[in-house]
Order: sequence, then C-alpha cells, then structure tokens
Amino acid sequence: MKALVAALALVPTLALAQQQDFSKVQVKTAPVAGNVHMLTGEGGNVAVSVGPDGVLIVDDQFAPLAKKIKAAVTKLGKGKLQYVLNTHWHFDHTGGNPTFGKEGRIVAHDNVRMRLASEQKLFGNPIPPLPKEGLPVITFDNSLSLFFNGEEIRLTHYPAGHTDGDTVVHFMGSNVVHTGDQFVVDVFPFFDMENGGTVEGYISNLEKLIQTLPPGAKVIPGHGPLAGKEDMERALAMLKEMTALVRTQRDAGKTLEQMKAAGVPEKYKSWGNFFIKGEMFLEMLYKGLPPTQKAATPAAPTTPPGKK
Repeated sequence: MKALVAALALVPTLALAQQQDFSKVQVKTAPVAGNVHMLTGEGGNVAVSVGPDGVLIVDDQFAPLAKKIKAAVTKLGKGKLQYVLNTHWHFDHTGGNPTFGKEGRIVAHDNVRMRLASEQKLFGNPIPPLPKEGLPVITFDNSLSLFFNGEEIRLTHYPAGHTDGDTVVHFMGSNVVHTGDQFVVDVFPFFDMENGGTVEGYISNLEKLIQTLPPGAKVIPGHGPLAGKEDMERALAMLKEMTALVRTQRDAGKTLEQMKAAGVPEKYKSWGNFFIKGEMFLEMLYKGLPPTQKAATPAAPTTPPGKK
C-alpha cells in the first residue's frame, strides 16, 4: 500500500513525497498453483499464467517497473504475451499498460477503459489519461471468460466497492483468485469514493467473494502476501466492527475530530501502518456511511378505536 503514496508522487501536479527510486525495486515471482504465478515488486500484486498458449498477466504495477516485470515474466516462460487483465484503473495496477499493451490485448471492465481514457481525480488531484496503447481493447459489463492455457479464466465485475470498475479474476482450473484491491491483507482498505467506490458496496462485495470462494482456493490480494479464505474473513470482521463503531459514535453525536483523537481500537492499530492510516480510515467511514435509518413513529389514529 505504501507504493500508492509513491505513485501519487509521480504525478507532477501532486506536491507529495519525493519521487520513489524504482531502480531499487526487486521484482520477485513465486508459484501459486497450476499455471499461475504471483509477481511482487511495488504496487498491486501481479498474477502470471504461463503455458502452451503463451502468457497472460493480471495487472502491471507502475510504468517505471515495466522492464523489470517483463524480465521476470520471461524467466517463467518464453511464450508471447497475449493478454493483460486490469482489475481496476488505479495506476499502481495499470501503469505498465502502455508498454504491455503494445504486445498483448488489454481486457477490463467498461468503466476502467472510460477512466483510463480521460482525466480523472484522485484525492482531488488530476490524473492524466493513458495513451491509446495503454487502453483496454476488450471490455465487458458483468462477466467475461477467456479460455487460455488449458483453463477457463473468469472475470467478474463487483460494482461500487473499491471503485466502480473492480474485476475479480478466477483461474478456474488452477483454483486461484486475484481480487484486485477489493481485498487487501491486514491493512485498512481504500474506498475510492471519487471514482464510484462505496463503503457498503465494498463490504457487500467482500461478503459475496467469501461466500463464493471455491474450497481450497489460493487468493492473490491486491496488496499483501498470498492469502486464503480465513484472511478474507478477518478483513470482513474488521470492516463490520469498525463500521458499527463509527455509526454508533456518530449517532451519539461524536464529531469526526473526536473520533480521530480517540483513534482506532488497539487491535487494529497495525492495520494503519500502510497507505491508509487510522485517521484517514475513520474519515472515510464517517463520510462514506449513509445516515442510520430510524424507525418511523406510527401516526396517531384520527378516530378512537371502536368508533366509526
């Protein structure tokens, strides 16, 4: 998650920390299951399918890392890159699109192409569009299947969660699921409410992911180590507890400033050691949760009981 802060610093209009030296980043690969490998460096985790049909990757991190990612993928197999799947539009997951889009076909949800093709805002700051070669050439609305390297690779759209264009990728034969940032391991998630994300949608999507996760599936999260169902359940429990806490305190009249001063519960303090700090998470929940629905008071009868 710290990589997103570094990524924001790459945008000239953002006066944030110094630009990260990507020359020091090491890109590493590890086998997951079946045809699928997991690639880590900086930015979102990358899934790589290598087999007789060639190479397919899910996400491609930051633009300056494209050469290193390409070298790491080449070591896994000599086949040609055929497909690049984007889980969502954020540039710590799509920065390499302009490089890899010259070799393979980019596939993403309709909203991802729309956002990558035009200027967007993140934290109120402008994010420029990608050049043509970095844009998806195959898009879908609800779901799409590719049959590649001997297995079905199913792409499913999860609406209004992390963003409005989130895709979960399931390698059906290998039993591997790449969640994008709809799930991250033991850190506070980011609800991109400027770009269609919602708190309640994120929670609902994570519930559905857990319910439909095949037994024994390996989970490649948007950020963090390789995970499983129990890690997703832990994230969901945190979200439910924290949303209930913020709602209760807000309904009791506490201000955001008072909540920030109190901080998050001790057991969740370590979850704020990455991109989304505790205070920022509280603010997202405070502003992103809709008002509590109060039960309507029954109207008093206009005619006394028993009278006509």
